[in-house]
Amino acid sequence: MTTPTPNPTVHAYLVGGGIASFAAAVFLIRDGGVPGRNIHIFEEAGLVGGSLDAAGQAEQGYVLRGGRMMNATYFCTYDVLASIPSLEHYGQSAYDDIVAFDQRVITSAQARLVNGRGEIMDVTSLGLNAAGQLALHELMAALESSLGTRRVDDWFAPDFFTTNFWLLWSTMFSFQPWHSLVEFRRYLLRFLHELPNLGTLAGAERTPYNQFDSVVLPIMTWLRGQGVAFRLGSQVTDLDFAPDADTKTVVAIRYRQGQQLQTQAVQPHDIVLMTNGSMAANSVLGSMTTAPTPRPDADDRAWALWKTVARKYPDFGRPEVFANRPAEATWESFTVTSQGPQFFDLMARFTGNQAGTGALVSLVDSSWLLSVALPHQPHFLNQPANVTVFWGNALFPDRVGDFVPKKMRDCTGAEVLTELLHHLRFSAELPALLAAANCIPCLLPAISSPLLTRAPGDRPAVVPVGSTNFGFLGQFAEIPDDVVFTIEYSVRSAQMAVYELLHLDRRPPAVYQGQHDAQVLANARLAMQH
Repeated sequence: MTTPTPNPTVHAYLVGGGIASFAAAVFLIRDGGVPGRNIHIFEEAGLVGGSLDAAGQAEQGYVLRGGRMMNATYFCTYDVLASIPSLEHYGQSAYDDIVAFDQRVITSAQARLVNGRGEIMDVTSLGLNAAGQLALHELMAALESSLGTRRVDDWFAPDFFTTNFWLLWSTMFSFQPWHSLVEFRRYLLRFLHELPNLGTLAGAERTPYNQFDSVVLPIMTWLRGQGVAFRLGSQVTDLDFAPDADTKTVVAIRYRQGQQLQTQAVQPHDIVLMTNGSMAANSVLGSMTTAPTPRPDADDRAWALWKTVARKYPDFGRPEVFANRPAEATWESFTVTSQGPQFFDLMARFTGNQAGTGALVSLVDSSWLLSVALPHQPHFLNQPANVTVFWGNALFPDRVGDFVPKKMRDCTGAEVLTELLHHLRFSAELPALLAAANCIPCLLPAISSPLLTRAPGDRPAVVPVGSTNFGFLGQFAEIPDDVVFTIEYSVRSAQMAVYELLHLDRRPPAVYQGQHDAQVLANARLAMQH
């Protein structure tokens, strides 16, 4: 790796404490020569991680708002992690940890879908008829620009949504029939190489622990060692731009820290990168005895900055397209912390997978469309040996349960776990499993907002035209060809922004597109026919 040209006079101000800002800081230091002490990360909350947060203790219960798989084509993410020292293995990188883990714990799910009779479904066939196969091929060949704001169900016949393909696809990627056809097509092309493994997820890669402990924490530790300033509890409320009509240059950052309004001056040669919007906005936790009831005074601070900034220039996107549609973007997750391995032992006997070797077990006849995943243990760095942790979600929390006669969003953690255990036919063990467990539900009103229908211009470019020192990061910036709802998307936006604004003579690796590989196409076509 070549030594970057030092940029000792450049200061970088990163708005948002998620993986996009963390990756940007790495690229600024490693490739841009910006001293760590010149990098400032503003985060409204008192902790960092964004949507990759994960925290807790065995006594109070652990919480994961979501879980993500990795893929060998996440070139930007693995590029960052290859530069970050492992927290556990001297001389190794955080990327080395992932490689070693995935060589040791190999994914091959044996119970990906389970029907209403509690039977593991045969998913060796994707169940696509000739019309469904043709529709997929025609979509792959279509120009993205021709699809407009169409929904997935505008393209496919109703029977498509009863196939194994859709059940596997929707539960893994959180797609709904009303989501963006453009985004669905991008996913289809982006993961075309994984189509033959859709039933087992044999191509999936995992992190040794949850993504906070395996991705965020190692990067944060390295950044702190480089002198990066973390301005926690700092809510950025506005960005001031120079009045020059021909350029877009940030000259000041306005933020609130406690009760104080403050201003950070920005020089023309400095850089400001802003994560716009949030998938985890207004999420709320429940407990074993309380439902995750939204606060009546829940504000919109996660979206407020983007809305404010978007009024300044017409090409800064349209946040209202994503922020104001909770009925189309909500699902609910839950984290279960248990004393002892009883649930894990029952699941191993039922699924044929030891924890960490399976994938989502999706209960396709559940009215909530419940899925559950048992990761390799321990899943947290501080997790005691006698404690197990697993995670699940449901795509339809507004429907009434099959065993608990309430909408999921109105259920306590005990009721959510009760519904799950009945679907898994663990009713006889239910009292003991409930007594040993702490189930914490989490309602996420905006979690699938990146998948909503959109038009060109609804998401701003990473570096808007005419911008001299400003860029957007994260799931709501526009990156041609790549897919949202992934760590890779956020990291790629950071790499693009840093390289362009620092005028570096380098580019991020190209987005993987399997449709240009004849063997990948042939394998995908064969998978669709089975």
